[in-house]
Amino acid sequence: MKTFEFIRPADSAAAVATAAQAKTAQQGADVRFLAGGTTLIDLMKLNVETPARVIDINRLPLDTIKATPDGGLKIGATVRNSDLANHPVVKREYAVLSQALLSGASAQLRNMATTAGNLLQRTRCAYIRDTAMPCNKREPGSGCSAITGSNRTLAVLGTSEHCIATNPSDMCVALAALEATIHVQGPKGSRAIPIGEFHLLPGATPHRFSSRTTSC
Repeated sequence: MKTFEFIRPADSAAAVATAAQAKTAQQGADVRFLAGGTTLIDLMKLNVETPARVIDINRLPLDTIKATPDGGLKIGATVRNSDLANHPVVKREYAVLSQALLSGASAQLRNMATTAGNLLQRTRCAYIRDTAMPCNKREPGSGCSAITGSNRTLAVLGTSEHCIATNPSDMCVALAALEATIHVQGPKGSRAIPIGEFHLLPGATPHRFSSRTTSC
């Protein structure tokens, strides 16, 4: 794991400003937000993810589940997967979301993993962890080992000649069925993105995996 700067911002605005500042500096071009860290930390240990700055958002007030005036549900970025899956309103009104979350990973991972982390986990196959093998997601332009390698469970739709990985999130499938909207906050303000437009197809840039800028 490479050395990185660890930051705990006081609020969401400070988190966004810190990330924006780091992205414009010569050093620290790569920034990652840390919540549960169930995937990020693993990839950092393998030097697949090598951020110069890690911004811990666990202390920010983003862990609530609230009803909205239009009858919907607003889910905070740091709500743990287990809390979301077992929330009484989710179980009653959005059973597909609860069932999708409970079908994924283990209880220990669900206790740590967060809504935003689940949304933003990298679409990937086993080759992204193997730094000895080419992977366009890990190193753009190096090639896709999966196309001619181990690809039994990988994507057959929405692929390109550069990547055939599948998104590992069960939660995202349920949110797509529910036509969820993702609210993001960045240096230029807030945006609302329909979940169908949130994740990008690989095309020629499979290292880009979502249309978000800074999310908190």
